[in-house]
Amino acid sequence: MVEIKLPKPEFKGKLSVEEALLKRRSVRKFSKEKLTLNEISQILWAAQGITNERWGFRTAPSAGALYPIEIYAVMQEGVFHYNVKKHSLQGIKKGDTRKELCRACLNQEYIEEAPLTIVISAVFERTCSKYGERGIRYVFIEAGHVSQNIYLQCESLGLGTVAIGAFYDLEVKKILELPKNHEPVYIMAIGHKR
Repeated sequence: MVEIKLPKPEFKGKLSVEEALLKRRSVRKFSKEKLTLNEISQILWAAQGITNERWGFRTAPSAGALYPIEIYAVMQEGVFHYNVKKHSLQGIKKGDTRKELCRACLNQEYIEEAPLTIVISAVFERTCSKYGERGIRYVFIEAGHVSQNIYLQCESLGLGTVAIGAFYDLEVKKILELPKNHEPVYIMAIGHKR
């Protein structure tokens, strides 16, 4: 499959952190307008982008800097994996799977309507190998950090998003063709507010 090199993210936005926090809301109605590659790039960078090349630190904190989170982008064109180190999208599966993903998410229609859906998945053994069972908690905490970063970045870009926790894990894995050890933990539909 294809690799899409993403534009370099911006490090100065139009909205202060305080304004983004004040305005942040869950949005469930999206227009049909597609997102630009710049918008997609910015959202993915906010989720897991590298902030320090030397140490590999990212935008979201991670217990032990083990980074168990893997990000997948679902769009009309297909399913893509976000390659953090290259800041690119690696094609996984061609074709529009949003309708199937919508069904796997208990028919929450905004999944099908949104031009971009982010699936936050976790590789638990990365963290649990160091922290044992407590690592499970740390992974879910990290997924929350990633989600909040996406919420704030979307608000800064004038976009809407909603976090979704209700879905059939195995169905999502099958539809997206996730690796065996990548477990979906959170899903976010993203688009222009209607």
